Amino acid sequence: MDFAPYITIFVTLFVIIDPIGLAPLFVALTQGEDARHRRAIAVRACLIGAGLLTLFGLLGEAVLGFVGISMPAFRIAGGLLLFLTALDMLFERRTKRREDQAAGSDDPSVFPLATPLIAGPGALATMILLTGQHPGDWAWIAAVHGVMFAVLLVTFLFFLTAGVIERALGPTGINVVTRLLGMLLAALSVQFVLDGLSAVTPF
Repeated sequence: MDFAPYITIFVTLFVIIDPIGLAPLFVALTQGEDARHRRAIAVRACLIGAGLLTLFGLLGEAVLGFVGISMPAFRIAGGLLLFLTALDMLFERRTKRREDQAAGSDDPSVFPLATPLIAGPGALATMILLTGQHPGDWAWIAAVHGVMFAVLLVTFLFFLTAGVIERALGPTGINVVTRLLGMLLAALSVQFVLDGLSAVTPF
């Protein structure tokens, strides 16, 4: 059995959702809460994020067809969007924007944790792109969603251990990891664009 496609799915979603980058924000958003309340917030955020990602994974392509957008066009647009996200990661703009989105929230489980931090535009677009690689193949679509749930499980575990991870990595470690993931995401986004172009050109 070839596990390479599933590893690619996992890496893509892991980089987009970025559990490592979300962990310090989770600490900040739940500051002063006891362990039980923190765990409840983490569960709600991950479940709502999973629901939104599942919705777009199952119905996203139908919505695109309804408004007349072809899958190759969406692949190219999605690739460009992911490339901009990668640039934000490389130049530390995404962290600042996330901190701005997190400010002033009383119950952060729905906003900003579930959306836009977990199920943001990049993650939603990625689910449509991944499930659209083999339209109508329900085994593939189920596999994509299975890997997505695995990434969200990792995200949940990062939330539970956010304080320990933040202390272990420190600001420098988090910056290094974020930039490495940004480089990887940039390469993956270019691949999405190439896939879209290959579907509409003879080359």
